[in-house]
Amino acid sequence: MKNVVVAIDSFKGSLSTFQAGKAIKDGVLQVYNDAKVIISPIADGGEGTVDAIVSATNGEMIKTVVSDPIGSKIEASYGIITKTKTAIIEMSAAAGITLIDEKERNPMNTTTYGVGEMIMDAISRGCRKFVIGIGGSATNDGGIGMLQALGFEFLDKNGNQVALGAKGLKDIVRIKTDNVAKELKECSFRVACDVKNVLCGENGCSKIYAPQKGATPEMIRDMDLWLKKYAELTKQVIPDSDADMPGTGAAGGLGFALLSYLKATLESGIELVIKETELENYIKDTDVVITGEGRLDGQSYMGKAPVGVAMLAKKYNKPVIAFSGCVTDDAIECNKHGIDAFFPIVRKPCTLQEAMDCDNAYKNLKDTASQVFRLIKTLI
Repeated sequence: MKNVVVAIDSFKGSLSTFQAGKAIKDGVLQVYNDAKVIISPIADGGEGTVDAIVSATNGEMIKTVVSDPIGSKIEASYGIITKTKTAIIEMSAAAGITLIDEKERNPMNTTTYGVGEMIMDAISRGCRKFVIGIGGSATNDGGIGMLQALGFEFLDKNGNQVALGAKGLKDIVRIKTDNVAKELKECSFRVACDVKNVLCGENGCSKIYAPQKGATPEMIRDMDLWLKKYAELTKQVIPDSDADMPGTGAAGGLGFALLSYLKATLESGIELVIKETELENYIKDTDVVITGEGRLDGQSYMGKAPVGVAMLAKKYNKPVIAFSGCVTDDAIECNKHGIDAFFPIVRKPCTLQEAMDCDNAYKNLKDTASQVFRLIKTLI
């Protein structure tokens, strides 16, 4: 066993993709001390995407002050791939639900304005290519906040910019593009998104995702109507916009704004990250591929990182082993999608808090990897 590639997602709330990769590497080297173990950080377009891509491409992390979901100023980070002037942005860094307390979660008020500020900051640094992950939003504003920060004007009956948040949607009567940042014409946007929901209706963002963002049934009904009106007004300005396109409902309608106003392309999160990190080049020449995430279950094959890695490995007929914090009974579905065997790492009865403690998780993952590779050594 000379070559091992480790491409494992973070164990959310515990180990980062880097920490998990290092734990596995340590475990492998306990058994094969001369092995070449390559850690390729991975994510599925959500949390950790910026870190994974920037690390793999020797990029640069940038900090800037932007608006958070309720308009307070915060410091947000994003990445730049220097050689291609590509900005790697997670919308959750400015408009994520974890940025605000539960009592502040109200999609009528939360805004994507800070996402637009991050884009403008990257433009000011010379970036013209963008990769944006749009998971974990606190918003349902249809992306108008982001667009306002870029110079788009959403005007009420008095000719004034409407308020930030979903409540502003109800007052839009006219959309102007005269003052849009001129650099946007030179920009291209790729969006990491595995959400297939449309903008409005029974499968729209208001109905499906707004409840977890603090919306009441009345809010959901109102926001869905306002988003439909917003889509109709957008159609007058951008005739080829389509609110029924899968993904337009992502991140509270931010997907619609990106697709319609910025001509973005939606891509599978894991496929985009695999492409940007050049993982395929490492997998071609390896003996075994290691992947995993915090929890493996029957849904893990639906756009999640481990199965994305596994399917790529199978392109080259490589064996795939997965590790996770826990597994469910239906995780056996993963065996049908490229993962040859998976192993939970918790080694004795403990509380969830104990299992997620970073030191405990690191040791459990390292020790489990070591034992699995001892078995491999006896069979080779």
